[in-house]
Amino acid sequence: MRLEATTIDIGTSRPLVLLNTVDADELGAHPLDRVRIAWDGATTTGIVKRTDELVEAGTVGVTEPLDHVHGDVEVTLAGTPPSVRCVRKKLDDVELERKELERIVRDIHENRLSDVELSAFVSAVYANGLSLAETKNLTEAMSGVGQRLQWDASIVADKHSIGGVAGNCVTPIMVAIVAEAGVTMPKSSSRAVTSPAGTADVMEVVSDVEFSIEEIERIVDETNGCLVWGGGVDLSPVDDEIIRAENPLSIDPEGLLMASVLSKKRSAGSSHVVIDIPYGEGAKVESLVAARELADDFKRVGDYLEMDIHCAITHGTDPIGRGVGPVLEARDVLAVLEGDGPESLRLKSLRLAEMLLEHCGVDASATEILESGRALERFRSIVAAQGGDPDVESADLDPGEESTTIRADRAGIASRVDNRQLSDLARRAGAPRDSGAGLVVHRTVGDEVEAGDRLYTIHAETRAKLEEAMSFADQLEPIRVRSKADALVERR
Repeated sequence: MRLEATTIDIGTSRPLVLLNTVDADELGAHPLDRVRIAWDGATTTGIVKRTDELVEAGTVGVTEPLDHVHGDVEVTLAGTPPSVRCVRKKLDDVELERKELERIVRDIHENRLSDVELSAFVSAVYANGLSLAETKNLTEAMSGVGQRLQWDASIVADKHSIGGVAGNCVTPIMVAIVAEAGVTMPKSSSRAVTSPAGTADVMEVVSDVEFSIEEIERIVDETNGCLVWGGGVDLSPVDDEIIRAENPLSIDPEGLLMASVLSKKRSAGSSHVVIDIPYGEGAKVESLVAARELADDFKRVGDYLEMDIHCAITHGTDPIGRGVGPVLEARDVLAVLEGDGPESLRLKSLRLAEMLLEHCGVDASATEILESGRALERFRSIVAAQGGDPDVESADLDPGEESTTIRADRAGIASRVDNRQLSDLARRAGAPRDSGAGLVVHRTVGDEVEAGDRLYTIHAETRAKLEEAMSFADQLEPIRVRSKADALVERR
């Protein structure tokens, strides 16, 4: 069928082909079918969206990924990519071969899978898991797509937390310490998947995070480190597509988690990586046994990829900082670097920094670097190199103006703090999309509480979102207060 191609902006990054219903019926094209478009000796494939209004009969609309298509084109039905059969196999809990996983990765990268098919793959992994062999093969396939960073340094340090703990923004503090110690640490991070703030979201509060590879190389050359968004430089780009499918479902299955982390690290040129695996009630990993098993799997996949992986198994039953959400976590980070801030965030940052320095064979004191103010100065130099204000202070960062404080209705002890509920509540308030949204946590496990004491404060950028979060909070108990006797029974 001959049609006239025109670019249509409908706010999507997917390669959609909009057909008027009349043309779609004549072609026999149904929603989510694929069509092949040929023009001037070139061909491409898109996914069908039928419409009565957006394009007229005789015209085919193409979205931004296909905006190179123009003029008089030939549109024909295309077959289903072979990788869809592989997705069906995974839905049936059949282990996939290397070539099948490579096919899925290639088709995700080339936008051949619809959102439904990509979500089916993510759901299949969530339901049925990945074997260790599948995880190795998927990680290698994902890191083989997109750009790669290469460094002159023989040791390139990196760190990642699997998440699941509110306020766990130790990475900016670690990067400042490790870079100041003379170790190259180009940190690329994802945006939040299931949490109220990823490292990239937090860093974006004080500086830019999207850079080209050349710009990242300049920043690292100037400062020995960086804190950037990995999706801005096409490092393991398939990971970003998978994360996009995980987001609406708020899932992060272990096999995809390992492939996501290690494919990004490999693409970033990292040689020595510390991975933080928090465990406990409300964390992503709930038991010490499961945390150890995950650590072993990370190490095995890392060995396969010739990366030196060291896992830190940490307690994840309490928030690390006091702020939950981009601005509030950035404020905690700066406060720690300034010599103040939440003690739990300071101690965990130091522990992991010491571990990474030792892992890299560097004889330096993380505590001395932090307490001397050298880490703060290094952080400020990274902020400046990334286009931010090097003089920014924690006091300069204000959360959303709409706020309310939840108070204890009884005296007792804070017997449990639920990270998952805190994160869900911060997201309901608008985080991470609204950078000023989130929570400030006033009590932690073991704290004595009087009736009327503050438990946590909700911040939002609009009244509507604050009210939505308040309504949601009525259904939750993220900080549980019990009498001393009841709290003792709970601990047993």
